[in-house]
Amino acid sequence: MNSCHHRSHPAWICLFVLFSLTVTAQQLRSPSEFLGYELGTRFTRQYRVVEYYRHLAAAVPDRVRLQTYGETYEHRELILCYISSPANIGALEQIRETHMKSLEEKTTNDKAIVWLSYNVHGNESVSTEASMQTAYDLLSKHKAWLDNTVVIIDPCVNPDGRDRYVNWYNQFVHHPNHVNPDSKEHHEPWLNGRPNHYMFDLNRDWAWLTQKESRQRVALFNQWLPHIHADFHEQGMDAPYYFAPGAEPVHEVITDWQKDFQVAIGKNHARYFDKEGWLYFTKEVFDLLYPSYGDTYPMYSGSIGMTYEQGGSGRAGLGVITSGKDTLTLRDRLDHHYTTGISTVEIASGNAVKLNEEFGKFYANRNYKYRNYVLSGDKDHIRLLTDLLDKHHIRYSFPGETTVKGLDYATGKTGSMKTKKGDLIIPSDQPKSTLVKVLFEPKTRLNDSLTYDITAWALPYAYGLHAIATEHSMVSGNSNSAPSDPTPFSPVADTYAYVCTWKSMNDARFLAAMLEKGIRVRYSEEAFTVSDKNFASGSLIITKTDNAGSKNFTETLATLARKFNRDLTAAVTGFVTRGKDFGSSSVKPVKKIRAALLTGSPASTLSSGEVWHFFEQQLGYPLTVLDTDYADHVDLSSYDVLIIPEGNYGKYLDENRMNTLKTWIKNGGKLIAIGGSIHALKEEKDFGLQEKQPEEDEKTPFKPIPYNSWERNYVKNNITGAIYATETDTTHPLTFGYKDTYYSLKQSSNAFELLESGNAFYIGKDGSPLSGFAGSEARKNIANTLVFGVHDYGKGHIVYMVDNPLFRGFWENGKLIFANALFMVE
Repeated sequence: MNSCHHRSHPAWICLFVLFSLTVTAQQLRSPSEFLGYELGTRFTRQYRVVEYYRHLAAAVPDRVRLQTYGETYEHRELILCYISSPANIGALEQIRETHMKSLEEKTTNDKAIVWLSYNVHGNESVSTEASMQTAYDLLSKHKAWLDNTVVIIDPCVNPDGRDRYVNWYNQFVHHPNHVNPDSKEHHEPWLNGRPNHYMFDLNRDWAWLTQKESRQRVALFNQWLPHIHADFHEQGMDAPYYFAPGAEPVHEVITDWQKDFQVAIGKNHARYFDKEGWLYFTKEVFDLLYPSYGDTYPMYSGSIGMTYEQGGSGRAGLGVITSGKDTLTLRDRLDHHYTTGISTVEIASGNAVKLNEEFGKFYANRNYKYRNYVLSGDKDHIRLLTDLLDKHHIRYSFPGETTVKGLDYATGKTGSMKTKKGDLIIPSDQPKSTLVKVLFEPKTRLNDSLTYDITAWALPYAYGLHAIATEHSMVSGNSNSAPSDPTPFSPVADTYAYVCTWKSMNDARFLAAMLEKGIRVRYSEEAFTVSDKNFASGSLIITKTDNAGSKNFTETLATLARKFNRDLTAAVTGFVTRGKDFGSSSVKPVKKIRAALLTGSPASTLSSGEVWHFFEQQLGYPLTVLDTDYADHVDLSSYDVLIIPEGNYGKYLDENRMNTLKTWIKNGGKLIAIGGSIHALKEEKDFGLQEKQPEEDEKTPFKPIPYNSWERNYVKNNITGAIYATETDTTHPLTFGYKDTYYSLKQSSNAFELLESGNAFYIGKDGSPLSGFAGSEARKNIANTLVFGVHDYGKGHIVYMVDNPLFRGFWENGKLIFANALFMVE
């Protein structure tokens, strides 16, 4: 490797909240003393939590530092609190720098660094309360531990979700609170407190960084890379407490030391829980595989990552009667989270030297099978991926012209690639080698098929890039071969039209912006050649004639082309040398659609948020969000597109609503149905959809399934986040911008027969995934089934998205399919 390119990051700047020494010192107060009520008797709003941490920093400025590291979508403050001894706080940056040298060389660091994250799920609300008690007791009762330990506390990862829950609960809580679980105070509304503003689960966003909160937090996490990271959660209110060690499957890169120290931490917790007689469990449910959790992402970064789960969540409130007829109080929940937090710091302090030694070993010798991952594809996709790599401090470079051999992601077999300028090399020989291996591995090794989440996520598939994983280390690259930006757009005199490619979300953003500015745009249904350049179907055509009535057409177009980095081709004629001329009926106008999203029960909050976020934060196009509470009174004729996110709509879409929907589609409406919502449409014979039924093997005699084997037998019919190579009808508008094969992330075993026509993406006769787990029966049934397709109904269309291309916002290569459904399917 000649050189590794890693875009420069600004020097770490401590934006600490400093307090003047001239201010009269405050007396250190407990949370209850400061807040004016006993901790655990009510929920504390976010701004009061921040005020308490500011009090700690003012009362003991030599032992506490605060850092504001960002804000949420709803403009709430995100803070970190650093707690340690006066000597350590005075040398905080030196400690950080010395520790980070462990990534590439031996250091003399002897301080343990512990990061405690609270309330990533807003309605798992007790943990923020526990954080305040933990911080206070570290400063008042456990000072000795801080001599060799730096504790970093994030008191609330998700303030928007937490305040949503707390404000709702305070509206409906009885006085005194009602412990009957039937009471309204134990039943949150549809938009509950768990997710953030855009209804995303922040605990599944550590690797993908789709959300503002995640990007700001992980930026600091990667500047510290703590020895231990504990993530505080809540689960169902009847469940005993859960703490490490984690369950299987455990990813193969997790070291024996990491697994052993999880056990040591768990035993330390058990010592306290046993003394109090509190119930707990370990090694079940919460596995260590999916890389975007608050325990696994730290694990793949060398930390000891852990999830702590208290029973309660949004149901428990201030107190609730459980199914066991016990009363679970907020104070009980607080005590349990406080105990594991304090226990975590205690064992870290007692093992500071060993933690540093093993952290250094983690980064010293990680020799993985694949030495380089070489990727080729559209420069927008490459640039999008390098932006993510930068955020994770992953190094990369760009090859010149050469040939590489290795595992071809497209086939799963040995293949080769001729590289060109702008292609990408990610070496595994770098500090973040483990994270590279996990994010880019073609197939994740599963030592157990019972998993808590998806089992495949390889970034080359997610970003739509051709990739070769090579075992050879000598693949040269340098920064001079980086993809270059297009020459800034300048209008050309005597131009008949300007032409833009349609290959990436940047093209879709450019289109959305043009439509919003009133620029009229066309697209070609067929490939064509003009001005000695070849353009694929879907390419955008902006003619002067269409925009003759616009006063500032040229200036506006130039501004938008530069903003979105689009390289426009000036065509002096509409007469093409191949394909259809610009005046052909095959060159159609793009409609400025009016889009609406159906939300509220029974829609999935997560899927609703994915669509909402896609429109506002990714596409930049207006979306009307409707709620099922009042959707019956909305005039659907005001909208061209209606999106139904994931959900179970069987009861909601009754005969009257279905008839309204059918009339709207017949008159020209476009319905986009995602994932599970499709099941509500399959009974309508006019909708052209039929669920595929598993074939019964009459030769195999019935055999009762043992009670303890039921779950493992059930997974035979499941697909848990596996990647499939789908075949593509490249003539269909839904496939514009795609090639013969598209890699789809399939989150379920839902299987639908191929449509009579309009099968844009489909699985062929082989039901085996390229990567991830699919049960033996599911593999049989998923063969020859629909993935994305369009059914024409009257003057309108129904777009079926069996797989969700917006899942968690990270499957970048699927997003253009959604843009096609909006603008190209007519």
